[in-house]
Amino acid sequence: MNSPGRAGPGRLRRAFAAASVVALAAACAPGGLKQDKGSPWAPGGNHRQQAEDGLVVGHRLMAAGEHELALDAFTRAALDHGLTAEVMSGMGSAKLGLRRLGQAEELLRQAVEADDSWPEPMNNLGVALMERGKTAEAVQVFQRAYALDNGESDAIRDNLRLALAKLENPAHTDSQKQDYKLVRQGGGSYLIRQAP
Repeated sequence: MNSPGRAGPGRLRRAFAAASVVALAAACAPGGLKQDKGSPWAPGGNHRQQAEDGLVVGHRLMAAGEHELALDAFTRAALDHGLTAEVMSGMGSAKLGLRRLGQAEELLRQAVEADDSWPEPMNNLGVALMERGKTAEAVQVFQRAYALDNGESDAIRDNLRLALAKLENPAHTDSQKQDYKLVRQGGGSYLIRQAP
């Protein structure tokens, strides 16, 4: 028999169960458990907030050089927006950054077919073509992108210049490392460097 000053195992279990129910009820209440400013514990996520657009996240990740994460973000954006020219361009640019050249070329061609008045995916298609050794076609694509852009993008102009130099003298430019620039909507650019 338990002495009056000690709680038995059954009483402890009931007390623990009651405390668990109270804590669970407090967590599920509309106010939830509040995070104190001085608390060492990480705050929980706010699941009521609207998620950031996958396209925005993808462009930010591309600018940071995180091509695999950018590809994931663009893939999520495809669920929200469908396979638009911008989504396919983003996915193709991310695959180009990951050196998946065949997949990048295919996606960028689809983006250009979906919107042939947009110079950014056209430029990025030119970069994919250059990386695959299709210099003559890349020059034509860069020229179209440059014309659509009215010569305003330094990245497209530089890519066209590099492609023309390689087309005119392939032996001279093969020994040099070429840095082609991908461009994104809004005028920003990503630099794709040759693998070491």
